[in-house]
Amino acid sequence: MRSPEKQLQALGFILPQVPVPVGNFSPFVRHHDLLFLSGQGPLLEDGSLAQGKVGVDVSMEQAYVHARRTGLVLLAAMREALGSLDRVERIVKILGMVNASPDFSDHPGVINGCSDLFVEIFADRGRHARSAVGMGSLPGGITVEIEAIVAVRLE
Repeated sequence: MRSPEKQLQALGFILPQVPVPVGNFSPFVRHHDLLFLSGQGPLLEDGSLAQGKVGVDVSMEQAYVHARRTGLVLLAAMREALGSLDRVERIVKILGMVNASPDFSDHPGVINGCSDLFVEIFADRGRHARSAVGMGSLPGGITVEIEAIVAVRLE
């Protein structure tokens, strides 16, 4: 079984800092062998969040990249919660929300950005159940928000 930490390094990814929650909640909660990750947004390399409505201001291709960037934030939260991505047993489920125009319909294609990243890092352990839905708006006007449920390897 390959090491997700080594795979992350081999692919040249650098994880961002997990944003401090705005409000009375935590970026993650662990309960027994499950880790619940709060929704995260597309944190760009300059520290800003990608904003806009997919299908109007943002292309499908740009939104895919934004979902991938959101996946990096989720990986950072996993590492912060567990100390190492090598403790991830499996990505169980993700919920991807897309800030989309009413006529945009390829929400799954956008959220594939995150799903593809998780498979690149975790191989088959990164394949997960998923919902990908469109929203009329998201906090701060961000393009995507994704939350996850992760199974943790018990020590």
